[in-house]
Amino acid sequence: MTPSSPQRGAVLALLATILLWAYSWVVMKQVLTYIGPFNFSALRYFLGALVLFVALLAARQSLRPPPLVATILIGLFQTAAFQGFEQLALVHGGAGHVALLAYTMPFWAVLMAWVVLHDRPTRAHWVGVGFAAAGLVFIIEPWHGLGNPTSTVLAIVGGAMWAAGTVLSKKLFRQRNVSALSLTAWQMLVGGIALGVLALAVPQRPTQWTGALIAGLAYCVLFASSLAWWLWSIVLARLPTTLASVGSLGVPIVSVLLAWWILAERPSPSEWLGIALVLVGLCAVSGVRLRRH
Repeated sequence: MTPSSPQRGAVLALLATILLWAYSWVVMKQVLTYIGPFNFSALRYFLGALVLFVALLAARQSLRPPPLVATILIGLFQTAAFQGFEQLALVHGGAGHVALLAYTMPFWAVLMAWVVLHDRPTRAHWVGVGFAAAGLVFIIEPWHGLGNPTSTVLAIVGGAMWAAGTVLSKKLFRQRNVSALSLTAWQMLVGGIALGVLALAVPQRPTQWTGALIAGLAYCVLFASSLAWWLWSIVLARLPTTLASVGSLGVPIVSVLLAWWILAERPSPSEWLGIALVLVGLCAVSGVRLRRH
């Protein structure tokens, strides 16, 4: 095994995460016809945590939680606050723009990592982030309006919460030898419980247990939550924060393409330009890492 093999594995994990999360936005848009947003999120993450605890037992790993304070904070920021704000944003605005605004996360993460982790971005990093930011603007098309301002603010705050959880996870991986699977399971349990409390406090539509809801919930529990968040923890443990965070911008790109294919939402010329700019930004950021190896 060469020294760069763990990083190559993390890049593959990042690509898989992008695909799993991108499709989850399509699934989530479909299942919210049958269930309230907070009920769905609470079930998704609580059941996802249970799946991961079974995986811990199967892998014969300890069920002892990672450092508790850090794990609770990561669960509250990365799962509960992120999903809570995004679901509130979905109540007030369209799913497409909410998903895209949620992926302002990488830009918050780069700044937070600079302050908290002292990961000072290089000139090439800034170039890549600049291209990606410009691309995201063309995909969102703010000159056509961002819809409900409440939804816009909530979606962006949700992205910032995810960024905070990302940086806290990276800090924990640097300080302690923590299992990615264990951290994902415990932080997801914390987030699922917090979302459950929120679901009980907020009135929502009655749940209709249809085949479509069960299938969508199964996908989100097994793949978009359990598997994808575990892969994301591996990415954070092995790749630089800038590369991991900007790499996640592949999700809205793939989401646009999947919506075109599945929901017949054809991308506009502006969105195609935005996709191209984000890809250039991703190449710029990942190229720095490849040259170092």
